[in-house]
Amino acid sequence: MTHRYERLIDVQALARVEGEGAMHVRVRDDAVEDVRLEIYEPPRFFEAFLRGRGHTEPPDITARICGICPVAYQMSACAAIEDACGVTVPPGIAALRRLLYCGEWIESHTLHIYLLHAPDFLGYGSALELAKDRRDLVERGLALKQAGNDLIEVIGGRAIHPINVRVGGFYRAPDPAALRSLRQRLRSALDQALETVRWVAGFDFPDFRHDHEMLSLTSPGRYPIDGGSVVTTGGLTFGVRDFEEHVVEEQVPHSTALHARLAGRGHYLTGPAARYSLNHQWLSPVAREAADGAGLGGECRNPFRSIVVRAVETVYAVDEALRLIDEYEPPPEPSVPVPPRAGIGRGATEAPRGTLFHRYELDAGGVLTTARIVPPTSQNQAAIEDDLARFVAGRLDLDDEHLTAQCEQAIRNYDPCISCATHFLDLHVDRG
Repeated sequence: MTHRYERLIDVQALARVEGEGAMHVRVRDDAVEDVRLEIYEPPRFFEAFLRGRGHTEPPDITARICGICPVAYQMSACAAIEDACGVTVPPGIAALRRLLYCGEWIESHTLHIYLLHAPDFLGYGSALELAKDRRDLVERGLALKQAGNDLIEVIGGRAIHPINVRVGGFYRAPDPAALRSLRQRLRSALDQALETVRWVAGFDFPDFRHDHEMLSLTSPGRYPIDGGSVVTTGGLTFGVRDFEEHVVEEQVPHSTALHARLAGRGHYLTGPAARYSLNHQWLSPVAREAADGAGLGGECRNPFRSIVVRAVETVYAVDEALRLIDEYEPPPEPSVPVPPRAGIGRGATEAPRGTLFHRYELDAGGVLTTARIVPPTSQNQAAIEDDLARFVAGRLDLDDEHLTAQCEQAIRNYDPCISCATHFLDLHVDRG
């Protein structure tokens, strides 16, 4: 008689990720049979209740999708509405938006590095445990995060769910003196960010490499944050207007987020490693020097080293914020008119976790008739599952406790924002 061996790794609630999700791994006869990153958080139907709203409302509504990256949702929403209405904001407003976005990159990346991911590499179960032994590290992370929060608050009106953003620009332009008052704090933050790169570059990284196609925006001449065209490591290039022709989403039974793939090409990854691999030449000199010192090279395909890329991007965001503050002059008006018209608009920006796409259709009165939002985590989910399957296959000699811990760490490499992804469920009610 032949006896079959089966082993199950079942994590009902993942720790140190944003939102609620689970992980299930089934091994049969020393082969990985099934891996599922299960996103079970209830769907939130943001696209549905955007329908029927006025064209000025999406920035405030979509900001509520995420408390960590609300600026990303506001900026992609503004870009899509302005595209539909045929409006391009002037350079001064665009620069102020980029400065606001820098604040979000700083606070979001720092939150992930210090509070969610670093404890894995240092052998701690949480940042609170880490703080007991290395209070200085956690305090440095909190101080760096506060610098990002302060920047968002000065420009956006408050640090979480900013209230100063509107279609066409801002309700008010920040006082130059208020921005200049952040210079000293940001200069300290730059030193802290550089220390962070040196710190995380010394972590012990598992030997693991993926071969997924990677996707990000690109904007030749500067590192992509607030726009650009789409490129992939496989040589694909297309405009944001063509995003839906190339990115296909499909429902899977175990997730309230859709799985995305590139049409005719398969799953892919977006996020810091993709941005860096496709755009590292556009980093500022200080960020590029930090990347070289950390040994990143021209491409990052080890997802565990994504923490180093996030640290380098934090250096870039602080340095870019200082540049933008030094060049800041209040625009003649804080916003430009965006009169409604019938049309379809598309916008994409680089959220801390990757490319974030919005598409809205407006009627002649500016009322939204359809809405579609594609967040980074739903784009990455299929690739994450594939990585987990290969990661587990190479570590089946570990006991369940250690294998589970390493799988959870592997998921945190991608900094999944589960709550962002869970509004992608179509609701069908059969009343027959």
